[in-house]
Formats: sequence, C-alpha cells, structure tokens
Amino acid sequence: MKIINGGVCAPKGFLSSGVHCGIRKNKDKKDLALIYSENIANVASVYTLNEVKGAPIIVTKENIKDGKAQAIICNSGNANTCNADGIYIAKKMCELVSNQLNIKQADVVVASTGVIGVPLDINPISKAMPNLVESLGDNSKDTANAIMTTDTKIKEIALEFYIGDKLCKIGGIAKGSGMIHPDMATMLVFITTDCAISSKMLQKALSTDINETFNMLSVDGDTSTNDMVTILANGKAENIEITEENEHFNIFMKALNTVNIYLSRCIAGDGEGATKLLECKVFGASNKNIAKNIAKSIICSSLVKTAMFGADANWGRILCAIGYSKENVKIDKIDVSFKSKVGEIQVCKNGNGIAFDEDLAKKILLEEDIEIIVNLNDGDAYSTSWGCDLTYDYVKINGDYRT
Repeated sequence: MKIINGGVCAPKGFLSSGVHCGIRKNKDKKDLALIYSENIANVASVYTLNEVKGAPIIVTKENIKDGKAQAIICNSGNANTCNADGIYIAKKMCELVSNQLNIKQADVVVASTGVIGVPLDINPISKAMPNLVESLGDNSKDTANAIMTTDTKIKEIALEFYIGDKLCKIGGIAKGSGMIHPDMATMLVFITTDCAISSKMLQKALSTDINETFNMLSVDGDTSTNDMVTILANGKAENIEITEENEHFNIFMKALNTVNIYLSRCIAGDGEGATKLLECKVFGASNKNIAKNIAKSIICSSLVKTAMFGADANWGRILCAIGYSKENVKIDKIDVSFKSKVGEIQVCKNGNGIAFDEDLAKKILLEEDIEIIVNLNDGDAYSTSWGCDLTYDYVKINGDYRT
C-alpha cells in the first residue's frame, strides 16, 4: 500500500472539477464541485443521524437505492436544509448534471453544505453547469476547495494497493471544521476507487469502517444536518469483483480505513479555531465498546479541550470524563500520559496523581499534535478518537457565522 497524488482523480476513470458559481460572495472561493465516473459505478453512502436532514440527503437516498451512481454534485455556502423548495432544488441539481453529462438523473449523488434555513437559488448553479462540466479533469484540489466552508485547509488523499495482481487505487476528499461530532457532523466525504467491489460489500465496508473513524471524531459536540460519506467504485482496475468477505475484502478494508483515518485527522486538526490536533488512545479495556465510549467521552470534553489549548496538564479532567462515560472501569488501575514530538510524560498512575515535571509537560502540550494516552489496565481492547482544542476563535467564528 502506497500513498500517491491525485485525490479523487487518482483512480482510473474519475474526473472532477470545482468552480465559483456565485452562491458565495467571495469570487475567489470556489463553491460548486463535480465528481464524474466515466462508467456507471457501484455506490455506498452513510448519512447523519440528526432527525433534521438536508434535502440533498433525502434525494440522494432515493437516487442510489439501486446501488448505482455515476456523478456527485456538491455546493458550499448553503445547506439547502429546512427550505420549502429544498427537494425541488436538490432534484434540479441532479437534473442539470444529467443533462450536461447525458447520464440518468437517478445516477447523481447531490450534497450541499453551509448555512441552514436560507433558500438556495438554482440560477447560479444552472449558469455554471457548462463551465463545471468543461472543467472536468485531474482537478481533485479544485473539487476539495469547492466543498469547503470554514475549513482552512484542503483535505485529500490517495493511495494504491493490489487485489491479486491488479493495481487498484482509492482517493478521497473531505470538508469539515465545525459542527463535528460522533455519528458524523457537518462533514462531507467523497471517496472514489477503481477497485471492483459489489454495492453490497461496498456498503458493508463503509458502514463498518466509519464506526472506527468518522464516528470517533469530535470538534464541538454538534451533529449537523447534511453529513454524508459517499464512495463510488467503478471497477476499472479489472480485479475479480469482491462479492464476499475474503482476503481481497480485507485488503480493500485496510485501504479504505487508511483513507478514512487520514481524513478524520485532517478534519480534527482543522477544527474551527483549533490550534492543536488531539488523538486520544485508550488501551487495556475489557471490551471494544468500553474503549470506544471512553475515548469519545474524553475527546468530547470541553474542559479537556480547553486544558489542551492552554497547554495545562490537567489530567483530572480526563479522569472526570472517564467517570461520566458511565462505563464500568476500575478507577484505581487507570494510567494517563501525554505525548508529542517533544516526548512523553506520565501524569497519573493507578487513578492517582504522581509527581511530574510541569515544565516538560508544558513543552509537550505546546505542540500542534498531542496524544492523550489512557491505559485502563483491565484487558486487551483499545480504541482511538480524534478532536481538537477549544479556543477563543471558535466562538468568534460561530458568533456571526450566518451574517
């Protein structure tokens, strides 16, 4: 398995584009994206668990119920959620793609991200469609840019792997900075692969993996309305199609997991106002669910986040978060350490404070990438979660987000 360039355009038969159509006022900011497979692809998708769902999700679910898709269109700057004409607009976006690419309307995935409750004007999108299609090419970075809202960094990755003797590629782009919380958040993730895999196994792979990646991610505790992770597999690598759980499926799962972990870390590190990427590793749990729930409880704690912002080795907040996770753990066995490229320092042993070098702890926590390491010393299960610090800028960004 090898990291390569190209993002969603790295796999054979995929083209993409990103343009400014006018949804966003800043003409230098792209706000309309398109991903296109040269042939019909198998598709899988997962969505937000928020009861309030954006119109694009409703339309996409209906479109891809046959497990097939050929294009993804996405706008930023407007979520097309809680709008009386939302379904019509989402369907119209699919129709525009259908007409321009001469594909079935039902083979289009549609997504939107941005402000909730503001009507989305179809006219800028309609006028930009010819340019959007003409711009299709090896343009993953433009596409990644066009789906961003408060993101400050493009998020993309691609890698290659072998299924038997066939070289396969997988690539992904993502957006997400605020309203990020387990069960997904205001994130959009689009993944492409030329690996041949059935729709059923593609869905199984994606639904399984997000529980270890995107659902272990939290920035601010808010689960949004438009979250979607979609993957297209067009089979152009010409490997024997994966139709069951076997060695080839496991290889594909590893590749997908690598992509999703990378994008999860990118989203966490680019949290609104964030200065630090936090990775919480919980070891020694008696079972997987306990490890996952404790890792999420710690990464979601506002007090832990603010302590990390202040580079304060306040390990008591970590024990507190473990305590309200409601998991049955032996408090008198818990060890806690902090780690960064500067070094590692233990701050808690057997549930109690120990003497440690405060200056070294400060240096460790002043770094941009920090590991919070918890050993429950009660088994072999482990889990990892990702998040970021909570800063003054988070409030500034969200205080006037709509205006």
